Amino acid sequence: MVESAVVRVGERRLKLSNLGKVLYPQVGFTKAEVIDYYTRIAPVLLPHLAGRPLTVRRFPDGVDGESFFEKNAPSHAPEWVRRVRVETPGSSRGSEYLDFVVVDDLPTLVWLANLAALELHVPQWTVGPRGGRRSPDLVVFDLDPGPPATVVECARVAVALREVLVADGLSPVVKTSGSKGLQVYAAVEVSDPMRPSEYAKAVARRLTRERPGEVVWQMAKAARTGKVLIDWSQNNPAKTTVAPYSLRARSVPSVSTPVTWDEVAACRSVSDLVFTADQARERVERLGDLFVVEKASPLPG
Repeated sequence: MVESAVVRVGERRLKLSNLGKVLYPQVGFTKAEVIDYYTRIAPVLLPHLAGRPLTVRRFPDGVDGESFFEKNAPSHAPEWVRRVRVETPGSSRGSEYLDFVVVDDLPTLVWLANLAALELHVPQWTVGPRGGRRSPDLVVFDLDPGPPATVVECARVAVALREVLVADGLSPVVKTSGSKGLQVYAAVEVSDPMRPSEYAKAVARRLTRERPGEVVWQMAKAARTGKVLIDWSQNNPAKTTVAPYSLRARSVPSVSTPVTWDEVAACRSVSDLVFTADQARERVERLGDLFVVEKASPLPG
């Protein structure tokens, strides 16, 4: 395999390096294959990244090596990569602001893939053309199973959660986390940036009351054994959630994959809701983008 190459992506020229490096050792999935996946999935991925300050998780030595989260655009980023300055009060590093990358085009996505940025994480809000921060446009419920619970239990909770959201006038969509659980989203219209978090917390507490043997809303690990945590805290404006179609750093190149509600309802084993890069790409070719979030709705109350 050619280890490096200069390629034209749109109007940009990019130097790609270490293309033969294996990033998923268990299956021999290389950096070239990571770049190829992100290039091919870009038509459905880019709309979900556009306008959202990006946090990446990079694995320069593959998923079995050291990794690090990167929020600040690296100093060596090409001048054409869009950056947006976002205030980060209370940052663990003491920074009052960071210059995030915003992925609005394919060249930026390929450039990141070449940095072994396997995981792409975004907030539930966007920035405007000049970098102004907008109110959240999504509410998310991150369903995280506490062992021995699995994605099968998450699927049952997701179906119950969907009923609540639909009754509240929302149009939920669902995807796998690409790891162990599921994530349910809905498009919302809010003016208060904390409103989605408040709403999600109230829904999580309600489902805990209604299904105490299955659901927990509190983060304490001791309370989560065999239950599904509805993590409402991901709606905090300072937090991010893995983007749809992002790869995950598992033993195989699994993908945070949008699924149908029929697939969720039919889930009976973990393998029913696990998809690799090739499978996610094939699903898009066959089904299109299942994560098209329908009309935004105001939150009740």
